[in-house]
Amino acid sequence: MSRTPAFNRRAFLGSAAALGAAGLALPAMGQQIDPYTGQPIVGATPGATPDAGAVQYEAEANQRHNISSFRAQDWRPYFDNLTNGAVLCDLTSRAVHFWSEDESVYRLYPSSIPVSKDLTRTGRTEIIKKVVGPSWAPTPEMKARNPEWPDFVPPGPDNPLGTHALWLSWQYYRLHGTHDTRKIGRKSSNGCIGLYNEHIKELYDLTKIGTQVLLI
Repeated sequence: MSRTPAFNRRAFLGSAAALGAAGLALPAMGQQIDPYTGQPIVGATPGATPDAGAVQYEAEANQRHNISSFRAQDWRPYFDNLTNGAVLCDLTSRAVHFWSEDESVYRLYPSSIPVSKDLTRTGRTEIIKKVVGPSWAPTPEMKARNPEWPDFVPPGPDNPLGTHALWLSWQYYRLHGTHDTRKIGRKSSNGCIGLYNEHIKELYDLTKIGTQVLLI
């Protein structure tokens, strides 16, 4: 498998060739979002959800500190094999990597990560359920912290899980989309890993029940 050099910001934003080599397709420019930080370029993103109506992140953090580590990776340091395919969620670079079982497909996506260490879980798990148009309900811990949040949000543009969700074997943990694209590239979730809706749709189609997942 060919290696892709580390991205610089100009390449990330301006070079379709470099992005294509890593299997990364950016959301439509009409969203007016900086695709690296997830920060709106003009105005606020519509469809903000209870999970991200006021995006949480470390105000003093350098949002571009991880750019040197946002690059293509080899699967071998992380997995013994590619049975059922493999997903690596790198919390340092805020990136999600996917390798197909036959090594013919590799993808690299920017992601959101948990907002704090106590909400972060690392280790090995797998995909146990796949849902198009997921509904959402806050966990008991979320509801205790945010009693004003609704008990249930149906599928649609206000749903915190976006258009597609991949359930992991850990309770309450998901790989999912988001309609609030401000979250991507930031510490902004309550424990899950979020992707642009365009990217989670692609990952949904590439993965299967039993696909290996590693969070590091």
